Amino acid sequence: MPHIAFYAGSFDPPTNGHLDVIRRSYAIADELVIAIGTHPGKAPIFTADERIAMLQAVAGPLAMGKPLTITTFNDLTVDAARRHGATMLIRGLRDGTDLDYEMQLAGMNGQMAPDIQTVFLPASPNVRPITATLVRQIAGMGGDVSSFVPEQVRAALAAKFSRP
Repeated sequence: MPHIAFYAGSFDPPTNGHLDVIRRSYAIADELVIAIGTHPGKAPIFTADERIAMLQAVAGPLAMGKPLTITTFNDLTVDAARRHGATMLIRGLRDGTDLDYEMQLAGMNGQMAPDIQTVFLPASPNVRPITATLVRQIAGMGGDVSSFVPEQVRAALAAKFSRP
Protein backbone atom coordinates (compact mmCIF):
# COMPACT_ATOMS: atom_id res chain seq x y z
CA MET A 1 0.00 0.00 0.00
CA PRO A 2 1.44 3.40 -0.94
CA HIS A 3 2.07 5.93 1.80
CA ILE A 4 0.03 8.97 0.79
CA ALA A 5 0.72 12.12 2.80
CA PHE A 6 -1.91 14.85 3.12
CA TYR A 7 -0.55 18.31 3.91
CA ALA A 8 -3.37 20.76 4.60
CA GLY A 9 -3.15 24.49 5.15
CA SER A 10 -4.23 27.86 3.85
CA PHE A 11 -0.95 28.49 1.98
CA ASP A 12 -1.82 32.18 1.78
CA PRO A 13 0.88 32.62 0.57
CA PRO A 14 3.11 29.55 0.24
CA THR A 15 6.31 30.23 2.22
CA ASN A 16 9.77 28.73 2.46
CA GLY A 17 8.52 27.08 5.65
CA HIS A 18 5.83 25.28 3.66
CA LEU A 19 8.43 24.20 1.10
CA ASP A 20 10.61 22.83 3.90
CA VAL A 21 7.72 20.63 5.05
CA ILE A 22 6.88 19.59 1.48
CA ARG A 23 10.49 18.64 0.72
CA ARG A 24 10.77 16.55 3.88
CA SER A 25 7.35 14.94 3.36
CA TYR A 26 8.68 13.26 0.25
CA ALA A 27 11.30 11.48 2.37
CA ILE A 28 8.53 9.55 4.16
CA ALA A 29 5.74 9.40 1.58
CA ASP A 30 5.27 7.84 -1.82
CA GLU A 31 2.77 10.49 -2.79
CA LEU A 32 1.85 13.96 -1.52
CA VAL A 33 -1.47 15.77 -1.57
CA ILE A 34 -1.23 19.47 -0.79
CA ALA A 35 -4.70 20.59 0.25
CA ILE A 36 -5.71 24.22 0.42
CA GLY A 37 -8.42 24.74 2.98
CA THR A 38 -11.11 27.16 1.91
CA HIS A 39 -13.60 28.60 4.34
CA PRO A 40 -16.34 31.11 3.53
CA GLY A 41 -15.60 33.04 6.73
CA LYS A 42 -11.96 33.65 5.78
CA ALA A 43 -10.76 36.34 3.41
CA PRO A 44 -7.42 35.22 1.95
CA ILE A 45 -5.38 37.65 -0.11
CA PHE A 46 -4.92 35.07 -2.88
CA THR A 47 -7.72 33.11 -4.50
CA ALA A 48 -7.64 29.33 -4.33
CA ASP A 49 -6.66 29.22 -8.01
CA GLU A 50 -3.78 31.65 -7.41
CA ARG A 51 -2.55 29.53 -4.49
CA ILE A 52 -2.81 26.35 -6.57
CA ALA A 53 -0.76 27.96 -9.36
CA MET A 54 1.91 29.18 -6.93
CA LEU A 55 2.12 25.77 -5.25
CA GLN A 56 2.40 23.99 -8.60
CA ALA A 57 5.27 26.30 -9.54
CA VAL A 58 7.22 26.01 -6.30
CA ALA A 59 6.32 22.52 -5.01
CA GLY A 60 6.36 20.65 -8.31
CA PRO A 61 10.16 20.61 -8.58
CA LEU A 62 10.39 19.13 -5.06
CA ALA A 63 8.34 16.04 -5.97
CA MET A 64 11.42 14.15 -7.22
CA GLY A 65 9.30 12.21 -9.70
CA LYS A 66 6.75 11.17 -7.08
CA PRO A 67 3.06 11.97 -7.52
CA LEU A 68 1.92 15.41 -6.37
CA THR A 69 -1.70 16.53 -6.17
CA ILE A 70 -2.73 20.06 -5.28
CA THR A 71 -6.37 20.46 -4.40
CA THR A 72 -8.82 22.42 -2.28
CA PHE A 73 -11.23 21.32 0.43
CA ASN A 74 -13.89 22.95 2.59
CA ASP A 75 -14.78 20.17 5.00
CA LEU A 76 -12.97 18.28 7.74
CA THR A 77 -9.32 17.60 7.00
CA VAL A 78 -9.73 13.90 7.81
CA ASP A 79 -12.65 13.61 5.39
CA ALA A 80 -10.65 15.28 2.62
CA ALA A 81 -7.65 13.08 3.44
CA ARG A 82 -9.81 9.96 3.18
CA ARG A 83 -11.09 11.02 -0.24
CA HIS A 84 -7.48 11.07 -1.41
CA GLY A 85 -6.58 7.74 0.19
CA ALA A 86 -4.16 9.38 2.62
CA THR A 87 -2.45 7.29 5.27
CA MET A 88 -0.91 10.24 7.08
CA LEU A 89 -1.54 13.87 7.88
CA ILE A 90 1.58 16.01 7.70
CA ARG A 91 1.88 18.86 10.17
CA GLY A 92 4.79 21.26 10.45
CA LEU A 93 5.93 22.46 13.86
CA ARG A 94 7.85 25.69 14.47
CA ASP A 95 7.81 25.86 18.25
CA GLY A 96 6.15 24.69 21.45
CA THR A 97 3.05 26.78 20.81
CA ASP A 98 2.53 24.96 17.52
CA LEU A 99 3.05 21.64 19.29
CA ASP A 100 0.36 22.33 21.89
CA TYR A 101 -2.21 23.25 19.24
CA GLU A 102 -1.20 20.47 16.84
CA MET A 103 -1.39 17.84 19.60
CA GLN A 104 -5.00 18.85 20.20
CA LEU A 105 -5.78 18.57 16.50
CA ALA A 106 -3.98 15.23 16.26
CA GLY A 107 -6.01 13.90 19.17
CA MET A 108 -9.30 14.95 17.65
CA ASN A 109 -8.33 13.75 14.17
CA GLY A 110 -7.17 10.45 15.68
CA GLN A 111 -10.58 9.95 17.26
CA MET A 112 -12.38 10.69 13.99
CA ALA A 113 -9.96 8.81 11.73
CA PRO A 114 -7.83 6.29 13.64
CA ASP A 115 -6.63 4.85 10.34
CA ILE A 116 -4.83 8.10 9.42
CA GLN A 117 -1.69 8.89 11.39
CA THR A 118 -0.54 12.44 12.14
CA VAL A 119 3.16 12.98 11.44
CA PHE A 120 4.87 16.05 12.88
CA LEU A 121 7.82 17.51 11.00
CA PRO A 122 9.83 20.05 12.97
CA ALA A 123 10.77 23.10 10.94
CA SER A 124 14.36 23.44 9.85
CA PRO A 125 16.11 26.16 11.89
CA ASN A 126 16.35 28.63 9.00
CA VAL A 127 12.57 28.66 8.40
CA ARG A 128 11.31 28.43 11.99
CA PRO A 129 10.27 32.07 12.36
CA ILE A 130 8.37 32.24 9.05
CA THR A 131 4.59 32.47 9.13
CA ALA A 132 2.28 33.32 6.24
CA THR A 133 0.59 35.89 8.47
CA LEU A 134 3.84 37.77 9.07
CA VAL A 135 4.79 37.49 5.39
CA ARG A 136 1.45 39.07 4.42
CA GLN A 137 1.92 41.85 6.95
CA ILE A 138 5.48 42.62 5.85
CA ALA A 139 4.56 42.55 2.15
CA GLY A 140 1.47 44.68 2.79
CA MET A 141 3.64 47.34 4.39
CA GLY A 142 6.12 47.34 1.49
CA GLY A 143 8.78 45.24 3.22
CA ASP A 144 11.17 42.80 1.58
CA VAL A 145 9.92 39.21 1.92
CA SER A 146 12.44 37.66 -0.48
CA SER A 147 14.13 35.60 2.23
CA PHE A 148 10.80 34.15 3.41
CA VAL A 149 9.14 33.06 0.15
CA PRO A 150 10.17 31.74 -3.28
CA GLU A 151 10.67 34.35 -6.02
CA GLN A 152 7.38 33.52 -7.78
CA VAL A 153 5.50 34.15 -4.52
CA ARG A 154 7.45 37.35 -3.81
CA ALA A 155 6.46 38.66 -7.25
CA ALA A 156 2.80 37.73 -6.68
CA LEU A 157 2.82 39.50 -3.32
CA ALA A 158 4.43 42.59 -4.86
CA ALA A 159 1.73 42.65 -7.55
CA LYS A 160 -1.04 42.12 -5.01
CA PHE A 161 0.18 44.96 -2.77
CA SER A 162 1.38 47.33 -5.49
CA ARG A 163 0.66 50.92 -4.69
CA PRO A 164 -0.36 53.41 -7.39
